[in-house]
Amino acid sequence: MPGRTWELCLLLLLGLVLGSQEALPPPCERNSLGALPSVSEYFSDITQDIMGISGFKNILFFSHRGNFNQHPKASYQIYCHGELLHQVQMAKLYRDDKQFVDMPLSSAPEQVLQRFQELANAHNHSIPQQELQGFLKEHFQAMGQELQPWTPEDWKDSPQFLQKISDLKLRAWAGQLHQLWKKLGKKVKPEVLRHPERFSLIYSQHPFIVPGGRFLEFYYWDSYWVMEGLLLSEMPETVKGMLQNFLDLVQTYGHVPNGARVYYLQRSQPPLLTLMMDRYVTHTNDIAFLRDNIGTLALELDFWTENRSVSVSLGEKSYVLNRYYVPYGGPRPESYSKDAELAATLPEGDREALWAELKAGAESGWDFSSRWFVGGPNPNLLSSIRTSKFVPVDLNAFLCQAEELMSKFYTSLGNDSQATKYRNLWEQRLAALQAILWDEEKGAWFDYDLENGKKNQEFYPSNLAPLWAGCFSDPGVVDKALKYLEDSKILTYQYGIPTSLWKTGQQWDFPNAWAPLQDMVIRGLAKSPSPRTQEVAFQLAQNWIRTNFDVYSQKSAMYEKYDISNGGQPGGGGEYEVQEGFGWTNGVALMLLDRYGARLSSGTPTAFPEPHCLAAALLLGLLLRFLPQ
Repeated sequence: MPGRTWELCLLLLLGLVLGSQEALPPPCERNSLGALPSVSEYFSDITQDIMGISGFKNILFFSHRGNFNQHPKASYQIYCHGELLHQVQMAKLYRDDKQFVDMPLSSAPEQVLQRFQELANAHNHSIPQQELQGFLKEHFQAMGQELQPWTPEDWKDSPQFLQKISDLKLRAWAGQLHQLWKKLGKKVKPEVLRHPERFSLIYSQHPFIVPGGRFLEFYYWDSYWVMEGLLLSEMPETVKGMLQNFLDLVQTYGHVPNGARVYYLQRSQPPLLTLMMDRYVTHTNDIAFLRDNIGTLALELDFWTENRSVSVSLGEKSYVLNRYYVPYGGPRPESYSKDAELAATLPEGDREALWAELKAGAESGWDFSSRWFVGGPNPNLLSSIRTSKFVPVDLNAFLCQAEELMSKFYTSLGNDSQATKYRNLWEQRLAALQAILWDEEKGAWFDYDLENGKKNQEFYPSNLAPLWAGCFSDPGVVDKALKYLEDSKILTYQYGIPTSLWKTGQQWDFPNAWAPLQDMVIRGLAKSPSPRTQEVAFQLAQNWIRTNFDVYSQKSAMYEKYDISNGGQPGGGGEYEVQEGFGWTNGVALMLLDRYGARLSSGTPTAFPEPHCLAAALLLGLLLRFLPQ
């Protein structure tokens, strides 16, 4: 009888999974051989797992997922991998590979694939360009058709923070940045919900703010700085809707994808969802929303624990930290031809590993940077990328911050056991950051190279991410970080903090500067009780605001990155042209204008004060505060 009961339980569990609308693991994934696992393969694995202890966990894990039929396998063979994707992207019909994978289908994916197969067979799988262009015109629509402009309902003129800005030119500019939210607002059309199989875009119930330019969809870590700007613009309902979109993605896929496209599902981005929730709840005191979604926040952190953890030994102790790691082969669909051509420079046996490292680099948000090349055969070449071989400072600072916030959240909700759990995780990570990544002599944290067993001691603003995240126990480290910046000669740059000191032609290297990295350093230094360190934070903010303002004055646009080597200009390098918009740049500018508005100036830039001049600058700043406004 016990055996019969077990069989009935097994059948019941399988029936629940098969009969529900719950998804299997994220679509658009490929196994190590580059093939999509079949449904029968999944259920074969489930059946085997059920006979062991892990089986029940696996089935419970599947229950988080959304509608498995949302994007049938056929659409992945168009947008994620397969001959159609390969032929179109390698024909280079479009200036940007992303354009093709953002184009909606005009009919069902099965029909499109069948017609393509007929065309390929007719030409012995070498389709002439004109024929291929005709096929695309017949079966695809122009990119962007699935989205419509949206003016946020909670947008209003003249948010209060504008009155804190003393410089009238900067105040007027801030008002124009506030206007940009209307330009960047998007809403998904209803047909994406009715026919999701025809789109690479993942349906989102709530409207959102996009970065701008080629980025028509929303992205994970960009959205944190966008939300900070929206809250200053007094738009909490827009923020809540964007937060709900992210929470829905976690419920459907078990993690937040890189962006809202099926071809991004293999990877995530820097985990800032818990911080987004904290900023929203702090602004609105919407504890009910937190209570309803605390379990989803925990689920997202579980994704990083279960899929991105690594053990690092030091002496007789071992520490668990995290890394970026995307163990899937094949070129990135949105950069297919570039990935394929880069892989062609390597032996065939090394290509899948290269593609996995490129995806991990994209997951880091730093796509791409010498930061991930150091220790490779040629640290100036993208083909040397080895992202997953590093324990990154910023990733672990973000997770440390999230664990501390989760402990705070659970305490506020009266769940002491979960509060203690996350408090312990936070303490463990603090100890690991101190033991593995902190360098007392240099006064900063450094990425740890797992293969070579040493720190990467090159300069990156991310080396100070624990300051920004509040993940340190000794208040004195903030002033040590200032000395680190002085020793690295970073304070000699008048137009912004460089992303690195390496000039590789990649966009996350010199001479580019990025808004979120400015924020990390500025707000990190501002945590110091030292007036001198706080004054440096202000001067860095002044430099960045002036660069943004001057370029906007010339070009009437905000950019995703800036070249700080020659007076401050739109940035360059990397895989695509510099983009206008721009979500997180706008958000950081508004944050700095809010924080330092009484002192910031739109005037002519001056050299960064030397350390011995800072006392005079500080005294002047204090006097200005007491003058009538």
